[in-house]
Amino acid sequence: MERNIQYICIAFFGMINGLFNQWALFFTLLHAQEVGKSLFFGNLSLTLYFASLLVSTATIILAGIPAAIFERFTGAKDDSTVTSMWIWVAGTLALTLPAMGNFFTYGL
Repeated sequence: MERNIQYICIAFFGMINGLFNQWALFFTLLHAQEVGKSLFFGNLSLTLYFASLLVSTATIILAGIPAAIFERFTGAKDDSTVTSMWIWVAGTLALTLPAMGNFFTYGL
């Protein structure tokens, strides 16, 4: 049951960072507009949703790198350990801290 809570925390923090981190979203939106002109038919709303999804995914991937390094050094074989999952949650939370102010201001 604890692992489900950790997965929910990771997904929640990734979603918050993708929606409310203005600097990362703006940077990603600028590049997604160039890539997605023909893919999204020039629709800014679809491009913004795509950029938000990219920021959320990048947050989860970047936060998983320290957990993977920890698993590599400890020699975890088959499944992630509880400690590495908490490292992943902490990494996701650390990357989401710039977006927390906007999240508490606007709400979900």
